[in-house]
Amino acid sequence: MSGDDHDSERAVAQGTFDLLHPGHVHYLREAAEHADELHVIVARSSNVSHKEDPVLPARQRRDVVGAIDAVDEAHLGHESDIFVPIERIGPDVIVLGYDQHHDEDAVAAALDDRGIDCDVARAGPRDPKYDGELLSTGRIVDRILERRG
Repeated sequence: MSGDDHDSERAVAQGTFDLLHPGHVHYLREAAEHADELHVIVARSSNVSHKEDPVLPARQRRDVVGAIDAVDEAHLGHESDIFVPIERIGPDVIVLGYDQHHDEDAVAAALDDRGIDCDVARAGPRDPKYDGELLSTGRIVDRILERRG
Protein backbone atom coordinates (compact mmCIF):
# COMPACT_ATOMS: atom_id res chain seq x y z
CA MET A 1 0.00 0.00 0.00
CA SER A 2 1.35 3.45 -0.76
CA GLY A 3 0.48 7.00 0.14
CA ASP A 4 -1.27 7.33 -3.24
CA ASP A 5 -4.16 5.05 -2.23
CA HIS A 6 -6.18 7.81 -0.53
CA ASP A 7 -7.12 11.43 -1.07
CA SER A 8 -5.71 13.09 2.04
CA GLU A 9 -2.23 12.88 3.47
CA ARG A 10 -1.97 10.60 6.48
CA ALA A 11 0.56 10.57 9.27
CA VAL A 12 1.07 7.82 11.82
CA ALA A 13 2.43 8.27 15.31
CA GLN A 14 2.94 5.32 17.59
CA GLY A 15 3.88 4.56 21.15
CA THR A 16 2.87 3.18 24.50
CA PHE A 17 1.23 6.38 25.79
CA ASP A 18 1.06 5.18 29.37
CA LEU A 19 0.03 7.87 31.86
CA LEU A 20 -0.44 10.54 29.22
CA HIS A 21 1.57 13.71 29.85
CA PRO A 22 2.38 17.00 28.06
CA GLY A 23 5.30 15.40 26.18
CA HIS A 24 2.87 12.97 24.56
CA VAL A 25 0.51 15.80 23.60
CA HIS A 26 3.42 17.75 22.09
CA TYR A 27 4.47 14.69 20.04
CA LEU A 28 0.97 14.07 18.73
CA ARG A 29 0.35 17.70 17.84
CA GLU A 30 3.68 17.90 16.02
CA ALA A 31 2.96 14.62 14.20
CA ALA A 32 -0.42 16.00 13.11
CA GLU A 33 1.35 18.91 11.39
CA HIS A 34 2.87 16.45 8.89
CA ALA A 35 -0.46 15.56 7.23
CA ASP A 36 -4.19 16.13 6.99
CA GLU A 37 -5.01 13.13 9.21
CA LEU A 38 -3.21 11.71 12.21
CA HIS A 39 -3.61 8.05 13.04
CA VAL A 40 -2.03 6.84 16.26
CA ILE A 41 -1.08 3.24 16.95
CA VAL A 42 -1.06 2.45 20.66
CA ALA A 43 1.18 -0.47 21.57
CA ARG A 44 -0.39 -3.48 23.21
CA SER A 45 1.11 -4.25 26.61
CA SER A 46 2.48 -7.57 25.32
CA ASN A 47 4.56 -5.70 22.71
CA VAL A 48 6.22 -3.30 25.15
CA SER A 49 9.61 -4.89 25.73
CA HIS A 50 11.99 -1.92 25.86
CA LYS A 51 10.76 -0.53 29.20
CA GLU A 52 8.58 -1.36 32.19
CA ASP A 53 5.14 -2.82 31.49
CA PRO A 54 2.45 -0.18 31.06
CA VAL A 55 0.36 0.68 34.11
CA LEU A 56 -2.84 1.16 32.12
CA PRO A 57 -4.54 -1.38 29.82
CA ALA A 58 -4.01 -0.89 26.08
CA ARG A 59 -7.67 -0.06 25.35
CA GLN A 60 -7.73 2.62 28.02
CA ARG A 61 -4.52 4.14 26.64
CA ARG A 62 -6.02 4.06 23.11
CA ASP A 63 -9.23 5.74 24.28
CA VAL A 64 -7.37 8.54 26.05
CA VAL A 65 -5.06 9.12 23.06
CA GLY A 66 -8.11 9.20 20.79
CA ALA A 67 -9.57 12.03 22.86
CA ILE A 68 -6.68 14.38 22.05
CA ASP A 69 -7.67 17.10 19.60
CA ALA A 70 -4.82 16.41 17.15
CA VAL A 71 -5.72 12.72 16.75
CA ASP A 72 -8.15 11.68 14.02
CA GLU A 73 -8.14 7.99 14.89
CA ALA A 74 -6.43 5.88 17.53
CA HIS A 75 -5.78 2.18 16.89
CA LEU A 76 -4.51 -0.70 18.97
CA GLY A 77 -1.31 -2.22 17.69
CA HIS A 78 -1.27 -5.75 16.28
CA GLU A 79 -0.49 -8.56 18.72
CA SER A 80 2.45 -9.96 16.74
CA ASP A 81 3.25 -7.79 13.70
CA ILE A 82 3.70 -4.07 14.24
CA PHE A 83 3.40 -3.37 10.50
CA VAL A 84 -0.15 -4.74 10.08
CA PRO A 85 -1.85 -1.48 11.17
CA ILE A 86 0.62 0.53 9.09
CA GLU A 87 -0.35 -1.48 5.99
CA ARG A 88 -4.04 -0.95 6.77
CA ILE A 89 -3.72 2.81 7.39
CA GLY A 90 -1.43 3.51 4.42
CA PRO A 91 0.40 6.56 5.81
CA ASP A 92 2.45 9.05 3.86
CA VAL A 93 4.72 9.57 6.86
CA ILE A 94 5.48 7.88 10.15
CA VAL A 95 6.51 10.37 12.80
CA LEU A 96 8.64 8.90 15.58
CA GLY A 97 8.69 10.47 19.01
CA TYR A 98 11.64 12.58 20.06
CA ASP A 99 12.99 10.03 22.55
CA GLN A 100 11.60 6.79 21.13
CA HIS A 101 14.10 3.97 20.84
CA HIS A 102 13.42 3.35 17.13
CA ASP A 103 16.12 4.05 14.54
CA GLU A 104 14.76 6.01 11.55
CA ASP A 105 16.90 4.16 9.00
CA ALA A 106 15.91 0.73 10.35
CA VAL A 107 12.22 1.68 10.26
CA ALA A 108 12.57 3.00 6.70
CA ALA A 109 14.34 -0.22 5.63
CA ALA A 110 11.64 -2.40 7.22
CA LEU A 111 8.92 -0.38 5.46
CA ASP A 112 10.76 -0.73 2.16
CA ASP A 113 11.11 -4.50 2.66
CA ARG A 114 7.33 -4.73 3.05
CA GLY A 115 6.60 -2.48 0.06
CA ILE A 116 5.17 0.32 2.22
CA ASP A 117 5.90 3.66 0.56
CA CYS A 118 6.09 6.33 3.24
CA ASP A 119 8.58 8.71 4.79
CA VAL A 120 9.95 8.52 8.32
CA ALA A 121 10.36 11.67 10.42
CA ARG A 122 11.14 12.38 14.03
CA ALA A 123 9.34 14.87 16.28
CA GLY A 124 11.33 17.43 18.19
CA PRO A 125 11.68 17.72 21.95
CA ARG A 126 9.40 19.61 24.27
CA ASP A 127 11.15 21.39 27.08
CA PRO A 128 9.36 21.75 30.43
CA LYS A 129 7.34 24.96 30.47
CA TYR A 130 7.58 25.42 34.24
CA ASP A 131 9.58 24.11 37.16
CA GLY A 132 8.48 20.63 38.22
CA GLU A 133 6.60 19.74 35.00
CA LEU A 134 7.04 16.02 34.29
CA LEU A 135 7.44 14.90 30.66
CA SER A 136 8.15 11.23 31.27
CA THR A 137 5.88 8.40 32.38
CA GLY A 138 8.78 6.92 34.37
CA ARG A 139 9.27 10.21 36.22
CA ILE A 140 5.53 10.41 36.94
CA VAL A 141 5.61 6.88 38.39
CA ASP A 142 8.70 7.77 40.44
CA ARG A 143 6.95 10.87 41.80
CA ILE A 144 3.87 8.82 42.75
CA LEU A 145 6.01 6.25 44.54
CA GLU A 146 8.01 8.97 46.28
CA ARG A 147 4.90 10.76 47.53
CA ARG A 148 2.46 7.88 48.05
CA GLY A 149 4.49 4.65 47.93
